[in-house]
Amino acid sequence: MKEVVALAEAVDTSLFGSKAVGLGAAERDGLPVPPGVALSGPLVEAVAAGEEDSIARILKAVEDLPTPLAVRSSAADEDGADASFAGQHLTLLNVPSAAELTDALKEIWWSANSDSAITYRQRVGLFTRPSIGVVVQSLLDPEVAGVMFTENPITGAHERVVEASWGLGEAVVAGLVIPDHFRIDGDNRVLERKTGRKDMAVRPVATGGTVEQRIPPARAVKLCLDGDQLAQLGRLAARCELIYGLNRDIEWAFADGTLYLLQCRAVTTGDASSGAKKGPAIGDPVEALQRVTLFAGLDDQEFEEIGRLLKERRFAAGETVVMEGSGGAAFFLIDSGEAMVSIRGVEQATLQKGDHFGEIALIDEGPRSATVTATTDLVCHGLTFWEFRPLVQGNGAIGWKLLESLAKMLRAAQQG
Repeated sequence: MKEVVALAEAVDTSLFGSKAVGLGAAERDGLPVPPGVALSGPLVEAVAAGEEDSIARILKAVEDLPTPLAVRSSAADEDGADASFAGQHLTLLNVPSAAELTDALKEIWWSANSDSAITYRQRVGLFTRPSIGVVVQSLLDPEVAGVMFTENPITGAHERVVEASWGLGEAVVAGLVIPDHFRIDGDNRVLERKTGRKDMAVRPVATGGTVEQRIPPARAVKLCLDGDQLAQLGRLAARCELIYGLNRDIEWAFADGTLYLLQCRAVTTGDASSGAKKGPAIGDPVEALQRVTLFAGLDDQEFEEIGRLLKERRFAAGETVVMEGSGGAAFFLIDSGEAMVSIRGVEQATLQKGDHFGEIALIDEGPRSATVTATTDLVCHGLTFWEFRPLVQGNGAIGWKLLESLAKMLRAAQQG
C-alpha cells in the first residue's frame, strides 16, 4: 500500500481524504490543478510522532515540487454530506521549502486533535479517531483568486456566483475583504457585477507564511476580473458540474494569466489558515511523565510505552490551549514556556516546565474544566485519547495502576 502518491494517483478516500481524492480526480480529468502529492493519514501521524523513515519518505516525494508549498488538510471524513470540518483543520500556505514541511505536517495533525475539532466531532456524532491526510502542492502567487458556486447559494438558481479579490484566495475565504461579486448564467453571460472593497491582499513572503498587504484605495474599488476571465470561470464551472455533479463550491486562482482549480467540493465553507510554529527541539518526556499523579506507580517499561505515544505540540504566546467547557481528547506535558489556568475568567494558577494538564480527557469524553492560555511561546508533549485508550485496554497492569491512582486522587479530594 502506497502512503505517498502523486495527486493523480490518489483514489482511496479512507487513506488520503476527500480533498486529495477530489483533486486527484480533477487532475485525471484534465482540469488545471497545481502539481502536488497526497500523503496518507497514517503517514502524517508517523511524521507527527517523529519517525525518521516516514519523514525521509515524504521529503523524497516532494523534492521535485517547485517551492514554496501549500500544505492542506485532507481528513477522511472531511467535507462529507453530514458534516463539514471547514474551520477545524489547518491549511498552511507558503511553506518555503521541504525542510520546513515536517513542522507544517505536525501542526496539521494536531489541528485534527485540537479541542475545537474534538468539540465539533462530539456535536456532530463523529467522536472517532481522526485520520488526517494531507495535500502538498506548489503554492501559486496569483494576481486574483476567490471562490465560485455553480448554483446561487441564496436563491438556488442555476447560475455561477463568483467572489474575487486580489492575491491569495484566503482574503475571500477568511472574510478579510468585501470581495467583488459576479453572477454568470449558464451561457457565460454576466448577469451582475458588483464592486467590493478589497483594501488588502494576502501575499506569500520570502521567509514563509503570508502577510496582509495594503491595497491602494483606487485599486481597492476596481473590479479584479474582466469579461474573458469570467468566461473562463464559467467554462470551468461547467466542466466541474459535468464531471462531479451540480451545486459545487470551487476555489480558483489566476496566476501568470492561467486559471487554476484549487478545490472542487459539495457546497460548504473554507479552511482555517495558520502558520506552522517552529522552535527549539523538544526534550525527553519520560522524566516529566513520572511526576504526573495519574501515572504514579507505573514502572520504567510502562513509562517508556506511554512516552513513545507522545507528540510535540507548540502554541504561540496568547494562544488558547484548551477552553473551559469545550470537548477535549488530549493531555499535555509542558516542555518549555508558561501557561495560565483560569476558571470562569478568574486566574487559578501558572503552569511551567514539568507541569501538566488535561489528563481526565484521556479517560472520559466530558468537557474541559478550565481554560489554559499560553502566556509565552509554549512547547508541550501531547497524548491523545485515541492512542492512550488502546494501550490501556491491551494492558491490564497499566489499567489497574491508573485505577489505583484515580482512587487515591478521589480520596485526597474528599479529605481536602
